[in-house]
Amino acid sequence: MRAQQAATIIEPNSSKTDNEASARRKALQLSRQLGLASEGDYRPSQASLLQRAEWRQQKLQLQYQANVEAIYNLAIQYTPSDVVGADPDPDWLYHFFDLAEKIHNRRMQDLWARILAREFTHPGHFSLRTLKLLCRLTWREAQTLEKALSMAIRTGNDERLKLLSGYRIAGGVGRYFRKSASVNLPLSQWGLPYSALVMLMDAGLLHSSEFETGELDPKQNLSLIFPRAELSLKPKQAHLILTYYRLSPIGDELALLVRPQVDPSFVQSLSSCLEKDFKVGKA
Repeated sequence: MRAQQAATIIEPNSSKTDNEASARRKALQLSRQLGLASEGDYRPSQASLLQRAEWRQQKLQLQYQANVEAIYNLAIQYTPSDVVGADPDPDWLYHFFDLAEKIHNRRMQDLWARILAREFTHPGHFSLRTLKLLCRLTWREAQTLEKALSMAIRTGNDERLKLLSGYRIAGGVGRYFRKSASVNLPLSQWGLPYSALVMLMDAGLLHSSEFETGELDPKQNLSLIFPRAELSLKPKQAHLILTYYRLSPIGDELALLVRPQVDPSFVQSLSSCLEKDFKVGKA
């Protein structure tokens, strides 16, 4: 009886936009998804609990179909016509659409569409494990990943993406004349606080521990390769080691779909932070 009464609640008209609506009004807007709002000839107050459940299930299936169609139509736009195509694995396609139908956010649908488009040119590139993780990924986490990718680098011939976190002096007399043998780069000042790193770790996109390079050779330059930018580092002394976070294999897969924009001021600030112990130049 209480559920039937809830279905008949009508929110008073308001001049506010949806973004400015009260919390109560936003809560009441969910009534359509739950089968508790009148539509056409359907009246929830006159329907049984079973009928309301069937109505909600019908609306849910319609939304799932709309989600799948939106992703498919975007994928068609992203699929090139001048590249030889391939047949995706039928089982992969089944699982893809089974998961994709539950993606409601328009921007996340765009990400799923890019995956589908890529499958027609590079089949098998995205694993089912990646799809399952992506299904749980929020738009906020996706935005954080995009921010991290705009700061990520490749070093030398290593194609794996890294987030440079600092460096340390592992030996030599020079370390005894410094307050600290380690230098941490201020990622938070560039829009990526540690809480954002933890978010990416919890989402399975970033390894949970820091990695280190070996001791860098003072006689050799090391390239830091950003999207559309590159720096050359040459240690001023021996025993210098870079520390960094590394994307997980799933993070690396998703990185292929994101086109990050590197902030030139970030590259310049990074150069300034490294200049104390490295000769920094543009490659």
